Amino acid sequence: MKPDVISIDPEILGGTPVFKGTRVPIQVLFDHLDSGLTTRDFLKSFPTVSKEQVKQVLDIAETVLLSENINEWYESASR
Repeated sequence: MKPDVISIDPEILGGTPVFKGTRVPIQVLFDHLDSGLTTRDFLKSFPTVSKEQVKQVLDIAETVLLSENINEWYESASR
């Protein structure tokens, strides 16, 4: 089952990937985590995002990073 958690719509923040049903960019979650904050901190700051949405996005990131194609994706992103 494909998670339906990310929305990419040119009419919402110019197509920036956001949590579906919100205007909260996915990048903000990773910025929070990168700065040492927790998912709980993120959820307090962005109450329109659910705990399940955060879990699904992190699961997607894990799947991508553990994928057999990670080298190809990494090389493509590095260009």
